[in-house]
Amino acid sequence: MPLLGPADPLPHRPERVLVAGTSGAGKSTLARRIAAELSVPYVELDALFHGPGWTELPTFEADVHRFSAQPRWATEWQYGPVRAHLAERADLLVWLDLPRARVMRQVVRRTLVRRLRRQELWQGNIEPPLWTFFTNPEHIVRWAWSTHHQSAAKVVALRRERPDLPIVRLHSRAAAARWLHGPLRHAG
Repeated sequence: MPLLGPADPLPHRPERVLVAGTSGAGKSTLARRIAAELSVPYVELDALFHGPGWTELPTFEADVHRFSAQPRWATEWQYGPVRAHLAERADLLVWLDLPRARVMRQVVRRTLVRRLRRQELWQGNIEPPLWTFFTNPEHIVRWAWSTHHQSAAKVVALRRERPDLPIVRLHSRAAAARWLHGPLRHAG
């Protein structure tokens, strides 16, 4: 199946949707919007993964298997230990393939806002102090920069493994909005 664009009709109404993209691309926001449009549950993987003190919750993989066994859902396509499982269950992948500059603006802004507001994220966690950008090689902003190119490789590999899986490639937020209100809304 060829990659679909923001104006291409979907082959069917999806029920299990993954949203791929680098950190900061807007996967969670788009997955929430897709879930609302399709009236399916949205499951936030970060909430299942992060325990207190930014530790991995021991129930993460079991929780992912539990929700993904359901017939309908939307979530992000991330976290190596569950990525293949989610891809097997999905009937649509939406790829936010945004330019690096756009992603960096989004992730820097989001990180600053979360930190300055001391916004609680998951299990009481908040963004670390801003100076950790310089000391932590896995700081979310540095992570988004260094892993930006990896999304394409993962999607290409998935296309080989699941040639039947429709994949929608979106290059901008405007394209995502057009797709949500066009092909997704009118699917099946």
